[in-house]
Amino acid sequence: MLVDDAWVERTARRPEAEDGLRRETLLLPWLADRLPLAVPRPVVVGEAPLTVRHALVPGSALGTPTPDHARRLGAFVRALHDVPLADAVARGLPDAATTSGWRRRAFARFEAEVAPRLPDDRRLRAALDRLREVSPTAVVHGDLRAEHVLVVDGVLSGVIDWGDARAGDPAKDLEWLLLDTGLADAVIDAYGEDLTARAHDWRAVGPCYAVVHGLDTGDDALVAAALDALRAAS
Repeated sequence: MLVDDAWVERTARRPEAEDGLRRETLLLPWLADRLPLAVPRPVVVGEAPLTVRHALVPGSALGTPTPDHARRLGAFVRALHDVPLADAVARGLPDAATTSGWRRRAFARFEAEVAPRLPDDRRLRAALDRLREVSPTAVVHGDLRAEHVLVVDGVLSGVIDWGDARAGDPAKDLEWLLLDTGLADAVIDAYGEDLTARAHDWRAVGPCYAVVHGLDTGDDALVAAALDALRAAS
């Protein structure tokens, strides 16, 4: 909720949402001092239900990125991934053991419930095998895409929506930048490492999350659309 056109206020409507909001109040203000673009700095302003508030990060969602945007975002992601993981975990970031468990359980479902629905599951299974061996080595945003990158007058101003931040694979944060912007060279130059191959593996696996969510919620249309995306990528 926007308050006085200057503050973003969020309330935990369900008990299970409280942990995530509290984690953000510990992690994000600390993280903000270490990054070259603005991020929210939430603080607790109420209890029962838990309510947090942060100053509005100015800007609107990034449209078509330019080479300068790509370079700056590559540098931003590099700075994020260079943040000491242990220090972030001490401030509530889900650690490598936790996120490895999440990945292991998700991949097991993908193999059991998604792969058999494909006419050719070899690409998916190969990507799962490769990603299963990748350790969660960095602080990652977890959902970096154009909608979460803000600009003011064409200049990058901030990155929002940190609810999926965790210890993770750096390539996942680079998926959109490397595969969708058409500016991979500028991103790689600024980031200092080419993780395109692993980004393609994450792209191959990505629709599986929608498939199992659709199965869990009875959303047949979502399942069908996600399976179509997987077939197209095979």
